[in-house]
Amino acid sequence: MPDRPTADPPSDVSLSDELVRLVRVMHVLKAQMTDSGQGPEARERAAHVLLFPLTRLGPLRQGALAEQVHADPSTVSRHVTLLVERGLVRRVADEADGRASRLVVTPAGERELQQMRRERDDVLARVTAGWTPEELTTFTRQLHRFVSDLTDHVAPAGTAPDGAVDLPEKDR
Repeated sequence: MPDRPTADPPSDVSLSDELVRLVRVMHVLKAQMTDSGQGPEARERAAHVLLFPLTRLGPLRQGALAEQVHADPSTVSRHVTLLVERGLVRRVADEADGRASRLVVTPAGERELQQMRRERDDVLARVTAGWTPEELTTFTRQLHRFVSDLTDHVAPAGTAPDGAVDLPEKDR
């Protein structure tokens, strides 16, 4: 097992360095949670991730969903097709414009989402098993603050790089 960092990183480790490490380990974790991390299982798991914003925000048009997850509309289209085929999402007519449709999570989609949450929560519980409740609370608060501040600086698709994202608090 490689040396584990101490609670306090060496003085030459920057926030940027730690974020790169976090992104890399999250990539590995995502691959492990989809078994092989490639092929149909990975594509299906990637599609299932769209259930989170659809549940949190309610029915959305496909284009709005792509904007919310900062993904290419064609990728989201493929994922939505898979979700519809699996019965996890259904299309309903948009009340404001009957020519358009909104995506709604089905009961089967809700069950899949709950399973994904349990898996994620189990991993995080194992990772933080040695933490005190105070450490976990402090980390969660600071991470929430960091993600909120970072979200405020991410430019939505089609805006200038310095444009701020205006997301509702619940999406931060």
